[in-house]
Amino acid sequence: MNPWPLLGVALVVLGFARRWNPVLVVVAAGVLSGLLAGFAPGRVLALLGDSFAGSRALLLYALTLPAIGLLERAGLREHAHSLIGRLRGMTLARLLIGYLALRQMLSMLGLTNVAGQAQTVRPLLAPMAEAAAAREAGQAANADTAEACAQEVRALAAATDNVGLFFGEDVFIALGAVLLIQGFYAQQGIVLSPLHIALWALPTALAAFLIHALRVRRAARVLAERRSGEGGDAAS
Repeated sequence: MNPWPLLGVALVVLGFARRWNPVLVVVAAGVLSGLLAGFAPGRVLALLGDSFAGSRALLLYALTLPAIGLLERAGLREHAHSLIGRLRGMTLARLLIGYLALRQMLSMLGLTNVAGQAQTVRPLLAPMAEAAAAREAGQAANADTAEACAQEVRALAAATDNVGLFFGEDVFIALGAVLLIQGFYAQQGIVLSPLHIALWALPTALAAFLIHALRVRRAARVLAERRSGEGGDAAS
């Protein structure tokens, strides 16, 4: 076994720790690992080209992220924040549970890229959740408390997206994860169809929805009590 190609992993860790350009770090790590593995420079470049051609879906992020950045600069987050302010019946729990249900249903249909952290949670869901939490419990008098609550709301919004995607995508029979499970069981001599695996994923998806919905309601109640309690202490 040749351990030298593992230096590419060390380069990735070092580059991310030093906050270097991630694209350059990953490419440099791939070239380094290939050369240390004994590949010719031409073959390393060919492997990089094949990997790029096989990951054309990443171009969607390369095209959508600049558009999202321009929308944020034009005030997308502020408009999302004000929209929730006009919806009096929208609470933090209702917003996140509704998004969780939508995210799971779309993932069950294979539409895993319709929503996500970069294109939905950061520019839309997180500011809407912050506005709903602030209106529900009132503005915190202490700036540190307000910032801490905002960070928890953002984390809860991101977790909601992750749970909806992770436990919803396994219900879609043509997803790579389902085929991976099928292949693993086939190696053990157990023959399962993708439909069989997807159907057994339904109870898990339902349980994940109920558990996370309860977590969201509890977190919303705790945040409201913290905000209101801090505001009452400041007033007294």
